[in-house]
Amino acid sequence: MKMKTGLCLLLFVFSNALLAQKKPNVLWITIEDTSPHFLGCYGNRDAKTPVMDALAGAGIRFTNAFSTGTVCSPSRTALITGVKTYETGTGNHRSNYRLPADMHGFPYYLKQAGYHTSNNAKTDYNVADEKEFIADAWDESSGKAGWWNREAGQPFFAVFNFNDSHQSRTMTDPYAKYEKEVLAELSEEERIGEDAFDMPPIYRDSPEMRKQFARVYNSLKLTDKKIGKLLKRLEDEKLRDSTIIFFFGDHGEGIPRGKTNGIDLGYRVPFVIWFPPMYQHLSPWGAGGITDELISFEDLAPTLISIAGGRQPAYMKGRKLIGPQRSAPVDHLILSSDRSDNGIDMVRSVTDGKYMYSRNYMPFMPELRYIRYMEIADIKQQMRKDLAGKELNDWQASLFAPRPAEFLFDIHADPWETKNLIDEPRARTVADRMRTMLRTDLTSARDVMFLPEYEIALISAKSTPYQFRLSEREYALKEIMNAAELCGRRGKSVVVQQLKLLSSPDKIVRYWAMLGLRAQSAALLRPYQEMIQRSVGDTYPPVAVTAAAITFELFGYAPAADLLKKSMQSDNAELALMAINYLLYIPEKQPFIDTVKAVQKSGRTYGDENKSRAYKVKAGCMDFLGILGLVPNTPDYAE
Repeated sequence: MKMKTGLCLLLFVFSNALLAQKKPNVLWITIEDTSPHFLGCYGNRDAKTPVMDALAGAGIRFTNAFSTGTVCSPSRTALITGVKTYETGTGNHRSNYRLPADMHGFPYYLKQAGYHTSNNAKTDYNVADEKEFIADAWDESSGKAGWWNREAGQPFFAVFNFNDSHQSRTMTDPYAKYEKEVLAELSEEERIGEDAFDMPPIYRDSPEMRKQFARVYNSLKLTDKKIGKLLKRLEDEKLRDSTIIFFFGDHGEGIPRGKTNGIDLGYRVPFVIWFPPMYQHLSPWGAGGITDELISFEDLAPTLISIAGGRQPAYMKGRKLIGPQRSAPVDHLILSSDRSDNGIDMVRSVTDGKYMYSRNYMPFMPELRYIRYMEIADIKQQMRKDLAGKELNDWQASLFAPRPAEFLFDIHADPWETKNLIDEPRARTVADRMRTMLRTDLTSARDVMFLPEYEIALISAKSTPYQFRLSEREYALKEIMNAAELCGRRGKSVVVQQLKLLSSPDKIVRYWAMLGLRAQSAALLRPYQEMIQRSVGDTYPPVAVTAAAITFELFGYAPAADLLKKSMQSDNAELALMAINYLLYIPEKQPFIDTVKAVQKSGRTYGDENKSRAYKVKAGCMDFLGILGLVPNTPDYAE
């Protein structure tokens, strides 16, 4: 009897090993801050990216792949959870809000299916208790992690993240550091010269700008070399014939108007899947080629779990892209862009691949808004210098002006998004269709980011934004969205509607009404000065602070200045940041200088272990002081 039991056990182990070996290995290569515009495989003849080009040429190249966010940490929340950030409440960059206890990083489900999971090495998942979250998802996550640490015969899911194309290299680091970390790693033949590429029309074509923009091409060349070394190791270890390779960027290019901006240049990414012959049956597109199928980052977790034979949790709504359980293609995607570092914002977008429609809910701020990590970059400073010197053409200068409420770009005809079609009669049908799609999908998903971050932080202290949004009693999304839809609509009739909403019993409705008034002109608001000033005493701080910003700027209302100073010094980081951001766009800054200096030097941590709250408040203060020339706009003065 013991012999039979032992034999059965041996057969069971053997059969499980065979089954495991039939599962594909998966290598996941991510690169930082890269738009497809700058890779050879996407048609750029100036790029030197032979490794990426060869992978794309032998695999499936996607022309319509999109990040669900426009900056690192929110895009990585969506990647690791398979859930959009406007559902989890994690759309704001480095906010660290809580997820439900049963929401795991998707490699957790691959581990359950027998996979060895390794991450080398970036995490930046933008969630609370990140160390525990990482340990739950990965067998190993470090600079030494890789497939080589798995058990014999065990299938692997291995992620490698290459930082060399990150915004720090392409624009933010001092030029000397870029020379050391990028140029010094390239031979003369490998380098791309400052006169060896076409300058995108969104920038002034000058020697100063070319010097900075060449950083994009050389950083990508270094990335390409490092990817080549990784693929060679896979080949040398005789694993390529059993490994499916995913290659993509984490969001748009790390350049002004790209990363952090809710337009196509912020969302669209290069994306390739390469199948070895052993697993080409999993590809619905054949062995190689090009597809215009729409995909976004929420699709990747369900796809990986499916091909691993794992159990997909109900909270994942994305598509399965490959394999026998493949989901049907979609005709549009909803994308989102929220705060980046100290630069608050809220944009929601719809794309069908050809058109990109974006709704700007904070249009009083420009596309090139103040974000400290960008303001310290030579290229951004050069653009501001050119603006002051009237060296920019009208369109380039418009990037520093308040935005319209809506953008509509034809990406096929206008890949750099320079012609807003929103008021064109010929585009009316497209605009109406996309507005309807946006409203329908955001309502269905119950977008929790219509709450000010002040409120999301309070909710996260007790529950999770993901769960809160599901309560129609607590979260009157329909009424809130009605108020938000007025934001950016300019005119007397809209002002009247917004003023009526200031008496709403719903504090979030009042917030959106006041935020909408922030985008109206002084001439339209002056007749209602007394009514708006009363809201400086509103019991809900985000309403009061927003009213204070309006009434101080337009009417010089003294109590408003007092409230703004008090709010900047608040122990609530989200409220402090809100006040500072409003002051960045108010012409009269003199009354607030001493307060901003005090906040910047205070050393407050706001009880945040990883100091992200303190960073964003200090960064806002440094932007304020930098505008006035009171601190240098250099990396040494980033915060």
